[in-house]
Amino acid sequence: MASGGGTIPALVTEPRFAQHLRQRLEEAQLLDIRYRLQKVPGGSVALPVLEGKAAEQWLQDNELQGPSCRLLWIQDPVPSKAASVQPPAQKLRCELRRLLLKLGESWSEELECDVPRTWQRHGDLVLLSEDSFSAALWAKLGPVLWETVASALGAQRLAKRGRVLPDKMRSPSVTLLLGHNSWVEHVDNGIRYTFDVTKCMFSPGNITEKLRVASMQCSGEVLVDLYAGIGYFTLPYLVHAAAAFAHACEWNPHALEALRRNLALNGVQDRCQIHAGDSRQLQLRDVADRVNLGLIPSSEEGWPVACRVLKKGTGGVLHIHHNVEARPVPPVLKDEQRLPEESSSQQEDEEHRGSEETESSGREELTARVRPEWRSWAEAAAARIRELLTELHSQPWQTSILHIEAVKSYAPHVHHVVLDLECRPTPPA
Repeated sequence: MASGGGTIPALVTEPRFAQHLRQRLEEAQLLDIRYRLQKVPGGSVALPVLEGKAAEQWLQDNELQGPSCRLLWIQDPVPSKAASVQPPAQKLRCELRRLLLKLGESWSEELECDVPRTWQRHGDLVLLSEDSFSAALWAKLGPVLWETVASALGAQRLAKRGRVLPDKMRSPSVTLLLGHNSWVEHVDNGIRYTFDVTKCMFSPGNITEKLRVASMQCSGEVLVDLYAGIGYFTLPYLVHAAAAFAHACEWNPHALEALRRNLALNGVQDRCQIHAGDSRQLQLRDVADRVNLGLIPSSEEGWPVACRVLKKGTGGVLHIHHNVEARPVPPVLKDEQRLPEESSSQQEDEEHRGSEETESSGREELTARVRPEWRSWAEAAAARIRELLTELHSQPWQTSILHIEAVKSYAPHVHHVVLDLECRPTPPA
């Protein structure tokens, strides 16, 4: 019997058998927990099931079919309390089990492990991880699989991430599974970013650093962003930190297109000049109060350029990103703040932001907890920058470590840190 609008299949039994039947259906993974058990005319109890044919076959196999236990369709079922608070990951599994039962396929431990528990959400597009839906059975299902996944997650479009391509632009390998347009919009701290998810990467893990940049006081300053991408840091400097002007350097044509759109989307296109191409060939000199070097694992190739663009009369501040390897540290006391690590789970709120790390609190105490390896790297970077500036301008310069910011864990014992380095020409004696 086919279901009509607003109807679901259910097994009906006498009230005295209801709890026993419910237990049996749960064990068989046939109970539809989205709906409540409800009474039907005649005093019987209806237990919603995931798929009518599978439930009917289950009755026959267990020799339960008869007047006291039968299949029927109930109209306008009442949603259960569990359904209203059901986590998205659980809802996804429920819908996939229901789909497989309908198609006559069996649920298995392999499939259970293959269903993602985390994902990134960009507006109406959900980006799945590369290690999900790899079992051979999924490929047999065709478009109905992706339609089911999208419906369960409240998305209109789906894409799946692959491994980052080993090119200089770190191009993503992303396949659009459902939908035709791969441009998405993501909002961070009131800033709108749009990009082609199959052409550009978006790192929600850098949210703590973007928030820190947004809190800086840069009024009247000129910024040079040597690795602008789609505007990850350029935009917070312009929109929230009130930088007077920005020079944004980028060589990836796909990121450049997104950067142009994002500047216009946030109404700051008149305060930014885009420099397309290799930032190492940048011809700017003597213009910057502040330089952002947001490239990991290392931005060292950009240090000479950063020195050239700093104002030679007054200097400025460099924000140098780097991945620093550190030895494991012993557990800290309970009331001490730990380094923010990458989030290991995502429920609905976390999915909306992606795999975001939580913003660290008590930043004013960070310097006291800086790991020795970070300090050693920062001191070496400060010394090298000082040498470059002294050689460039043929006069002594001073460099001072203002702050070392821990952004996130990039790999075991490897941390993405940012060095705020003040660079000033030495005053005459």
